[in-house]
Formats: sequence, C-alpha cells, structure tokens
Amino acid sequence: MADVAAQPVLSCSGVRRAFGDLVAVKDIGFSIAPGETYGLLGPNGAGKTTVISIIAGLLDRDAGEVLLAGEPMSPGATKTKRLIGLVPQDLAIYPDLGAAENLEFFGKLQGLRGEPLRKRVAEVLEMTGLTDRARDRAGTYSGGMKRRLNIGVGLLHRPALLILDEPTVGVDPQSRNAILESIELLGEEGMAILYTTHYMEEAERLCDRVGIVDRGELKAEGTQRELIEIVGQRDRLTLAASGALAATAAALAAHPLVEDAAASGDTITLTVDRAHEHLPEILSVASETGSVVRGVEVDTANLESVFLKLTGKALRE
Repeated sequence: MADVAAQPVLSCSGVRRAFGDLVAVKDIGFSIAPGETYGLLGPNGAGKTTVISIIAGLLDRDAGEVLLAGEPMSPGATKTKRLIGLVPQDLAIYPDLGAAENLEFFGKLQGLRGEPLRKRVAEVLEMTGLTDRARDRAGTYSGGMKRRLNIGVGLLHRPALLILDEPTVGVDPQSRNAILESIELLGEEGMAILYTTHYMEEAERLCDRVGIVDRGELKAEGTQRELIEIVGQRDRLTLAASGALAATAAALAAHPLVEDAAASGDTITLTVDRAHEHLPEILSVASETGSVVRGVEVDTANLESVFLKLTGKALRE
C-alpha cells in the first residue's frame, strides 16, 4: 500500500514533447508514492510510450520536469537512471543464455559483483519461479517464463521505480496470474510501480490509482471509485418483478438514492450509485409499493465504462 505521506518516488509536471508538428505529450503530470502501483492507460497512439521513454531518461522532453526521488531525470542523468527498473514490452533477454546467466550479465551492467550478485540472482530466480530452470537456455522457455525473466532483469538492482510496459502480452492465463501475483507482492513490499496494460481487469486488480491518457493528454486520474465519480458513472440495476411495477418505478424515481427509474414489461430499470450497497433499501421500496422482485441484475460501473466515456474508445482498440 502506498505511503502517501512519503516523498513521491516519481513526480512529473508539465511534461511536453512534440515530433515536428505532432504534439505527442501535452503537459502531463502525475506522481507515484512508495508502495503505489500507478496504471497508465490509453488506446494505441495515446502517448504512453513517449511518457515512459521520458520518465526512463530514454527521450528528452521539450518542457516540464521529471523527478526520481527528488533527483532530475534526463537522458544524461546516469545516476538517476539507476533508480529505475525498466521492463519493456519487447523481451530484453538473451535466448542462448540461461536465466541465471542472463541475470548475472545484467547484474554486472548494474554494478553488482561477487557474493552480492550471486545472492541477488538467487533471490530473483526464486521470486520469478525460475530456480528449477535457471541453467536451461531462455530460448527453450514458455512465453510466460520469458516474461518472468524479463521482469527479473528489471528487479535485480532493487530499483526505486519499476516500469512495466504490457508485461503479460502473449502469455497463457496461468503464467499471467503468476506474473500479477508477483507484481502485487512487489507493491506490498514498498516498491513504486508504473504499469501499462491493454487488459482493464489487470488495472482494476493491481493499480491503486489510474491515469487515463488520450491524444497526449491526461484526461483524468484517481482511484477506480474516484474516476467513476468524476465522470458521473452510475450502476445500472434491473429488477425482474411482478405487481404494481409502475407505482414502484415512480417511487424509486423519487428516491434520493436513484437517478432515474422506469418500468417496462415485467422489469424495472434504474440508475443508482453503488447499487450493491443500496440494494436492500431498493428492494424494501419495491415491496412497500406492491411489487414482488423475482430477480436482480447489476451492471456495475467500472474502469472500462469510465475509459470509454473519456476517450470514446475501448482500451484494446
């Protein structure tokens, strides 16, 4: 869980980047606290890759500020770059080397040597579930194992900020779940994580806060509940019922918890905030006004509906 009182691990403000006449990033700003997983969501071409490249010091910005643990980031900031573990979408491992050899090689690039390196390699192999296959060529691994090794490389030097760009692309459901469980543990251990994904359920499961990016702009950010409230999304509740449905719909429409309600055939459909919490009270109103409810269906407002409303697109378009 994020320590909101602590200094942010990452702080961005007014970040802007153009490529000729195309403005890819327009004054984006957000922060990530220790132990917080921040999801950066946007359709293809939204500017996520450019933002990540700027944060990681791979690309310079035209304006704005990026601080890692209070230190400025830029392509020439070698010391600050060591605070980041970057796990790209494209695999950055050597297929002819085993997991242990890959980790040893990248560990040396990070300045690790001797016993500290051997100990850290063993820890990361255990963490990623690759100990039993440590000496086998990475080229023989499944897609999920390769992804776990890719993440392990980013973790070797214990970065302050781990950037994960689509870490579960192309893996089977079992491997995907193992990767997500590992990421959850990292957050619990206090690591700040910047996470991009095309799978909305991953963002809902992992992310403490989410920033929604479209056409280079940060459209909104917050917790899932905050985003739902920002855009005014509500749950849709359908009651299958018999009896005085018109009277029940009228009573529900006048209720302070309900935004609107209408009867049609043998159903009553209403819009309400936090439907699951208020369902007992709604059912009580239905009973008091002469309706017998036989079934309930709740269409809950979620990140997918928020994303669609803010961008006009589904995340995976």
